[in-house]
Amino acid sequence: MPISTQHKVYLPASAKSNQYILAEIKATEALYQHFSSEQACYQQLSQQLFGLADSLNLHNVHLIATDKLPVVRFHTEAHVFQTTEQILFFYNPAYHEAQNLFSQPGYQARKIRLLFLATGTDIRANAADFHQRVLQLLQQLQATLPEQNLKVKIRDHQHLSYDLLAKNKGDRESYGYKLRAIAGRYATRKLKLPEHSALTYVHLTLPLSRALKQQYVANDSLDYSPLYQQLEQQLKSAIQAKDLNRVAIIGNGLTPLVRNSKFDKPETTGELQLLGFDPANNSAQFISDWQGDNLVEAIHIIIVAGNDDMTETGYGRFMNQVETALRSFADKLAVNPEKQDLTVRFHQHISYNG
Repeated sequence: MPISTQHKVYLPASAKSNQYILAEIKATEALYQHFSSEQACYQQLSQQLFGLADSLNLHNVHLIATDKLPVVRFHTEAHVFQTTEQILFFYNPAYHEAQNLFSQPGYQARKIRLLFLATGTDIRANAADFHQRVLQLLQQLQATLPEQNLKVKIRDHQHLSYDLLAKNKGDRESYGYKLRAIAGRYATRKLKLPEHSALTYVHLTLPLSRALKQQYVANDSLDYSPLYQQLEQQLKSAIQAKDLNRVAIIGNGLTPLVRNSKFDKPETTGELQLLGFDPANNSAQFISDWQGDNLVEAIHIIIVAGNDDMTETGYGRFMNQVETALRSFADKLAVNPEKQDLTVRFHQHISYNG
């Protein structure tokens, strides 16, 4: 097999690409003292933000002053949903544009989050240009702030999402990806990133279908341990065959967030579970979290790439290993490929202090 083929992964041509950049400004008392109220602060900042965004052709921009974590997903319809801890954005970058301020009367945010959603087509090819325009906006916005020493954290999130079983449903057209690291892609576009942390991982969502429940849970039983144990056992078998050693299976109803454990420590809230993995550490790490008396709607499986998985070519070889393992996992569970979607997201994140 030619080297170029080994380092390419062929994903469905229908795979969807998303990119969003989150700039987190640590809001200090010194900042708020320049305004008559928290709401006045957010209103003025949002007006400045939206004006600058228009001038730089950034068409889907939001200011979040609720300390809720933004989560972004592809969808054919544009929706924003809020929970106690999250604010979820569903959109199609080819069609959806928006400008919104999210705040709560009388609430003083610890962080002011500026969310930039990429729009247009060829999202991956234009990622560096999008990042550059966001940086230009942040520089211009910071120059207008009454406080000049505010700490800003920049996070660039990119994902490709697709149905692992698309071919079985007749979607046979594919496209070859090298899945190069963000810093390398940006360098070819003349954008050099400052010192930053990077993390690459795959997220599979497995709905707990009626067939799975009937297969592993006795009739009228409220003990779902046999189901979870079987899922865990089959996953371990599939990943060990491909030497994938940074893995999590989460079945507790929480939304998993993957971070570099070198900088962020594991944490659990009412809605979120932060999972820490160190891509520089090659020791096997398998995280399993579920409760036998709690039947959730879906299982989340996370497979994290290590530094050794990043080649000069990209993460194509890693993704081929992951795909083989996940297909083996689905086969062992007898998932019906014609009636069920298994959504896979290939995530690439970078973060740095601006």
